[in-house]
Amino acid sequence: MRARSQESIVTVHRTGIGNRLLAALPPADLGLLSPYFQKVSFEPDAVLVRSGDEMDPVYFPHSGAIAFMLDMPDGQTVATTLMGREGALASFSVLGPSLSSVTAIARMAGTASLISAAKFREAYAQSAAIRNVVQLHARAVLLQLQHVAACNALHRVDGRMARWLLQLHDRVPDDLLPVTQEALAQLLGVRRTTVTLTMSKLREAGAVPSDRRGFVEIDRARLERVACDCYALMQRKIDRMYCQELSAPQPTHAPFRESAIVTSGGASGESRAVSRAGK
Repeated sequence: MRARSQESIVTVHRTGIGNRLLAALPPADLGLLSPYFQKVSFEPDAVLVRSGDEMDPVYFPHSGAIAFMLDMPDGQTVATTLMGREGALASFSVLGPSLSSVTAIARMAGTASLISAAKFREAYAQSAAIRNVVQLHARAVLLQLQHVAACNALHRVDGRMARWLLQLHDRVPDDLLPVTQEALAQLLGVRRTTVTLTMSKLREAGAVPSDRRGFVEIDRARLERVACDCYALMQRKIDRMYCQELSAPQPTHAPFRESAIVTSGGASGESRAVSRAGK
């Protein structure tokens, strides 16, 4: 399965910081990063990192949802993790230049601050606070990977779909999720027909009041009852970890440079950057 073929244009905005990891940094530590930030927006299905690409730049999402997709040899894909404003895409590049083992696709539109991997490594080496948030994020990603792997092996498709819908809902402001059945099929690693049948079950349970082209309306309380136990257990552990280990000082607003990025999700898998400052 492929992301949509039309190009997704990622545009710059000048706003404050909304990423949870960045918001936890003291102003002096944030100051090691802010001169090099660019603020970009991404559309649904934009490919931010492709499997086999170098992990550069590092994205700190402020909104939206990014899925890490594992590409299998037979052409199928399955999601391993989902990331929003609580995380940082390609943050593991602090370990040194390396290639991504997954494809990161925007499942919901959003914004992010990006910084070159080289500049991020420099700041990481200088700041204990930055090292702390990266290490915390790494543990949260590992925890999610463990739960998703167990969930995929042990639980039914309807419970797993409810879990993904809840995770997406955690990252959008309302109960109408802009997600297609094709995107859900990719998240679950199942056929589109399986998604259609499963969606019918969720509608019968009242967990999905409506499912029209490109949007899924949810009833969160009923969806939580349908979801497997993995969602509540995973979120409780991650929330506790973040609340206990992240402080939240009010950061100064970072100056963002003008840039525009065009990411192609077409069959060729090519992506290109246009007028990207600081590279």
